[in-house]
Amino acid sequence: MASEKRSRRSGDTGPEPSHTYPYKILVVDDEPDLQPLILQRMRRPIRSGKYTFEFAQNGIEALEKLNAQPDIDMVVSDINMPQMDGLTLLEQIPSVNPNIRSVIISAYGDMQNIRTAMNRGAFDFVTKPLDFKDLRHTIARTLRNLVEWREALASRDQLVVLQNELDVASKIQQSILPTEFPQHERYGIHASMEPARNVGGDFYDILMLERDHIGLAIADVSDKGVPASLFMMSSRTLLKGTAIGLPQPGMVLSDVNDLLTEENETAMFVTVFYAVYSPMTGEVIYANGGHNPPLLIHADGSSEFVPRVGGIALGIVQGVPFSQGSITLQPGDTLLLYTDGVTEAMNAENEEFGVERLQAIFQDDPPTSAQHTNEAVFGAVHSFAGGTPQSDDITCLTISRISG
Repeated sequence: MASEKRSRRSGDTGPEPSHTYPYKILVVDDEPDLQPLILQRMRRPIRSGKYTFEFAQNGIEALEKLNAQPDIDMVVSDINMPQMDGLTLLEQIPSVNPNIRSVIISAYGDMQNIRTAMNRGAFDFVTKPLDFKDLRHTIARTLRNLVEWREALASRDQLVVLQNELDVASKIQQSILPTEFPQHERYGIHASMEPARNVGGDFYDILMLERDHIGLAIADVSDKGVPASLFMMSSRTLLKGTAIGLPQPGMVLSDVNDLLTEENETAMFVTVFYAVYSPMTGEVIYANGGHNPPLLIHADGSSEFVPRVGGIALGIVQGVPFSQGSITLQPGDTLLLYTDGVTEAMNAENEEFGVERLQAIFQDDPPTSAQHTNEAVFGAVHSFAGGTPQSDDITCLTISRISG
């Protein structure tokens, strides 16, 4: 293992701007086989000096290590352990170091413990049996967020104008967005987000579910700045956790809405479109929490908007039911999810881009891929706006059913 600490800028797989290596990660689990397995499966980043790992058998040992080693950056902990379990450990970590990021390991579908862990400060979770590809992505994403948060804290005293706060919010916002997209012989997925100067809190997520189904989420948080970014992070985590355990999009939005409403002292809300896609049949089952209806684009360039199913924004009123709808993507069809930063983009004459211009993009230039679709939308919006400053985040999430 390299003993000399190094520094480099982050990329899609690197988590960290302006940080010295290695990151120190504490793994807490009473399974004796886990330590050699992690050391073997994570050997490349260990040998490169990117990560070092410490291990503890339970929460008590973990707290002892955290107190003895203040340079630990991240904790990955199982829930069920002797002497002190992972949920109790989560409650204790802030008293040692409130800026440590924690990832919980839970049994698949154990939503009660996952929700409890999120409420006690876990940043993310992975499920057993461990998928080490998912674990590596989760660690990288968590450390990216940790570094942006540390930079935000370091610059907090220098935030003398609103723009500085918005820059911090933009970094926090982008640190949790997926940057790698699943590709399959039956479908392609791509997503893009361009933050505005006045950050609004857009986010998207792509979830790999049971039976090879795919969860697709796009959302827009009310308000702006750091508070909106933090509310966005909470919304995204709750959505991900709930979607893992519930099969129906309407049930997912209902559950997330109740959780957000319970402790919403800021009175923020979030619009969400969430759908589950079946690659085998092309069926898309969806629910809509006050969000823009997606655009279904056919292979010939014709298009129509997904039928509305009602549903209000999340975080306002508890106990609200969310209806579901369904459509089927035919081979060559593309489903475009977007936020109002697309349709409400303004030009110098104070005209909005609007839904008609969105549909017109593809009339003579049908989509050839999910990425092509996103690039066409961004290009059209920028061309329309000209030099007019962007007033809201522009976000698109696209899935294409491949012909043949």
